Amino acid sequence: MVSKLRLLFDRFTLILIVVVTTATLLPAHGQGAVFFHWLTAAAIALLFFMHGAKLSREAIIAGATHWRLHGVIFLWTFVLFPLLGWALGPVLTPLLGEPLYVGVLYLCVLPGTVQSAIAFTSIARGNIPAAVCAASASSIVGIVITPLLLQLLLKTDTSALDSTSLLQSILRIGQQIFLPFVAGHLMRPVIGRWMDRHRALVTKVDQSSILLVVYTAFSESVVAGLWSQVDPQSLVWLVLVCCVLLAIVLVLNTWSTRRLGFNRPDEITIVFCGSKKSMATGVPMAGVLFSASAIGPVLLPLMIFHQIQLMVCAVLAQHYQRMGGPTPPPRRRAPA
Repeated sequence: MVSKLRLLFDRFTLILIVVVTTATLLPAHGQGAVFFHWLTAAAIALLFFMHGAKLSREAIIAGATHWRLHGVIFLWTFVLFPLLGWALGPVLTPLLGEPLYVGVLYLCVLPGTVQSAIAFTSIARGNIPAAVCAASASSIVGIVITPLLLQLLLKTDTSALDSTSLLQSILRIGQQIFLPFVAGHLMRPVIGRWMDRHRALVTKVDQSSILLVVYTAFSESVVAGLWSQVDPQSLVWLVLVCCVLLAIVLVLNTWSTRRLGFNRPDEITIVFCGSKKSMATGVPMAGVLFSASAIGPVLLPLMIFHQIQLMVCAVLAQHYQRMGGPTPPPRRRAPA
């Protein structure tokens, strides 16, 4: 029982809950908010610099050739997932309220995760090179596609979006995410071996950056009156909506992948890369795309969905691993 709880509630999930609680009780404001703003900008740059440095050129070449697989992942991430969130609008808007529904729609248009999608694909014995390529490409393409989809589905008259123009938003997101990513990848010949030897340290820095960004974003939202906008009943409904949304995507994703005739390693890659949404990319993007008063309700669905997807995918990866099983040794002929 304890091992199952550890599988569902890992240390990062518990620390994230503590960070959100701290931001609620002790939000940064005044000069402290200015300090955390600049510290967060540096953390985001470091985060994507490391993502770029971890991506090897060999993995890009090995994974990029599987165009059919990448097409299906792209379709789920940037077409079917957003359409599902948009189609549920007439139900979710009166159920959750417009601010939280905007957050659900924002969640649906985000790119997929990188680190956890690759990790779960590896545990489940999927196509790891293709997962590395697909997850990384999703983050890069999402810099442009996510703001475009959001403006298209929300329409331009929504009060949640910041007044910054779409082009300016894309340029700011590219400056915060894409440039550090490219710089990190170009530095891989110099620091790649060191990062491979210190994967545990790199993971801790990665997670610490996300926690810092979450604290800063939630502090701004709490100061702007986040919890006066979201009541406990809406929060319960939001958890249920995130569970149902993930279940629909996982079931349809798995069914369609099998109907298209992909083998098991490719199916695993498509399921994990096409159903997960990135908090590492979503939080800094939200800071650019949304006003301070709107960012809290926007991030709540992403944070809840992120934890649910980690729990469910951890169990699913173990299930795939058991289904695959170890490769049996070749049989020896009995001596005549």
